[in-house]
Formats: sequence, C-alpha cells, structure tokens
Amino acid sequence: MRVAAVALFGTGYRDGCPPGVDPVRFGRALIEDVADVLASLSQVDTALVADESTVDDAKAVAWPGMALVTAGGPAAAFEALGGLGYQEAALFVADAPDLPALLAAKPFSGLSTADTAVVPSQPVGLIALASRIPAPAWLPSTVDLDTPDALELLRAAAPAPGALAVAPSWRRLRAPADLSSLDPALEGWEMTRSLLSGR
Repeated sequence: MRVAAVALFGTGYRDGCPPGVDPVRFGRALIEDVADVLASLSQVDTALVADESTVDDAKAVAWPGMALVTAGGPAAAFEALGGLGYQEAALFVADAPDLPALLAAKPFSGLSTADTAVVPSQPVGLIALASRIPAPAWLPSTVDLDTPDALELLRAAAPAPGALAVAPSWRRLRAPADLSSLDPALEGWEMTRSLLSGR
C-alpha cells in the first residue's frame, strides 16, 4: 500500500510571523520543519501540496524526488494523490513546526479502522486530515484544515462514529503571540528555531 504524508499549504501559514522577520523565510522554515517531521514517519512518503499562490514556496523547500502536487484544498489533493497511486494520505498544516512525530503518526493508525482521521487544532480547525483514497463520499468537500468548526462538521457528516478517528489535539502558530507556545525543550522545529533566534 502506498501512503503519503503531505504538508498542505493553507493561505495563512505566514500569519504567525513576528515583527522583524521576513515572512517568506518564516513560512518556508515552517514548511521545512513540518516536512522533516513527516519524513521521519516509517513507510510513508513525504510530499507537498500547494495551490498556485504558494507553489513557489513549495519548490523552494522540496528536496529531490519529493512529490509536489498543485491542488486547491483537501478534496482536490486527495484526488491528485490518488492519481499518483496513493491509497491513503494525511494532509498537515504548515504552521505546526513542533508537531511531535508520534502525534503525526496518529492519523495513519486511525485509518486502520476508520475511513478518515483527524488531529484537531487548539482551539479551532485541524492540524491534519487523513483519508483512505478515494475519499469517502460523505467527506464534505467544503471542509478544510482552516475551517473553524471542521471537527464538528466532520462528526456530523460521518455515517457512524467509527468512520472518523480523532487523535489528541495540538497547536498552530496563527499569530505572533502563539510563538510563545513553542517549547525549546521539544526536539525538532530546527529551521523555525534558528530563524527566530537570529532575528
């Protein structure tokens, strides 16, 4: 089975950039850190999904051989990844550079019994959305990782409680004030850490 872990570029992944830091460098540091986390997962390919407005960032951080998909939103991303031969995929936001690898792996274990799986974000939205491919017909095409009530909408759409696996939640860097939540004791987020320490 081919499985992909994908850093999905939303439109707001630079919103947490603090004053005095180049937003482009900040956004790319976030993406690199998330991609590094995903690359550490066993038996999972790492890929990037961008829309036309973020594809330059994707090209700047992609390493040789990494799949790069241009798609507008989760539904299109799952369809495109299916066209590349993947049978499962998890889409991750770019603004969670300190996401632990153990939590990043949770959506894939959730797909062992459920059609879809999520990692919720604190306090709203999602960190990750995973699905078997093709995605189930009940998965709302209008829900993405930035939808504030995404978890509630997915739970309401699921035909049975077991169709949606829900992992523990994590945080996102949605505004400069959120940078204070980054824990220096946590491993990872090296690019973001380095950029912020040098500002």
